[in-house]
Amino acid sequence: MLPARVFAVAPLALVILALSGCSSWVCTDTTAERGKAGVRVQVVDTDGQPLRVTAEVVDWRLEPHPQTPSEGDLVFFHYRFDAASKISGPAVDACAVDKERVALGCQTVYSSQGWPRPDGAITGENWFGVEDPEQVAEVLLIPNDQSYDRRTCETDIKDGGGIHPPEQPSRGDQL
Repeated sequence: MLPARVFAVAPLALVILALSGCSSWVCTDTTAERGKAGVRVQVVDTDGQPLRVTAEVVDWRLEPHPQTPSEGDLVFFHYRFDAASKISGPAVDACAVDKERVALGCQTVYSSQGWPRPDGAITGENWFGVEDPEQVAEVLLIPNDQSYDRRTCETDIKDGGGIHPPEQPSRGDQL
């Protein structure tokens, strides 16, 4: 049987450890599940809740970039965010995919980099390269908001942790 003094001191020791930043068992990192990609998506936060913002690939094409034509064809696309904030709006991953919806290349698109339109939308355009441009069948958006990625437990044990956006898709990922 343990003396009563041990039971009296144990809670105090746990409080001291927690306040000193040694409570690493309470910091947890999780990654949100990747949403279904589409040409037009409703943006969701890390909890999977809709943000009341839609993102859309308005059009796309393959062509050389005017400043670097020697690099060959790149993916050029126009995007649109509806109901997004120019200052703190969301960001989504845009991916060029083949006919099987396999990612050939991806890039994060920030609504804050677009231009406000009279109808309240934010539009923009982007370029990115893929290894085999002739295989691109379409450009899709992934609905997960990438604009807010809190600190991880590894980088900040005291204030880090929580749900993080999914990793950007890699070449070969099925969307």
